[in-house]
Amino acid sequence: MNFEKTSFAFFIVLALTLNFGFFIGDIDNPAHHDAMELGAALVVSIIATILKFGDRSSMGAVFLATSLVADLQLLLAAIFWGLAISNGGVTPEVVARVVSLSGGALLANLVSVTLLVAEAIVYRR
Repeated sequence: MNFEKTSFAFFIVLALTLNFGFFIGDIDNPAHHDAMELGAALVVSIIATILKFGDRSSMGAVFLATSLVADLQLLLAAIFWGLAISNGGVTPEVVARVVSLSGGALLANLVSVTLLVAEAIVYRR
């Protein structure tokens, strides 16, 4: 068992599940989306990205790129959410924008997990 690959797989799957938990629900209803879950998805996604620094393989570059995309979209979603709170409240339009960005990050995380599973299937000893 490779500890580095196991820890990356753990964090990328955890980021995917946390992001999915935030994404699910009516797109413009703030009660269906938890800001803490968005924050947790962002932190876990950043940890997964840090774990891929230094991997010089071509698959590692793809993992890093997809993780950076997910990080960027989750970071923008968190910024929009924070700005909305500081400007008086979260409107349905803001929630829709945040959930849309989270959906993009969810897609990037899904690509990472799909590639991870494909790599595990073709891995030969």
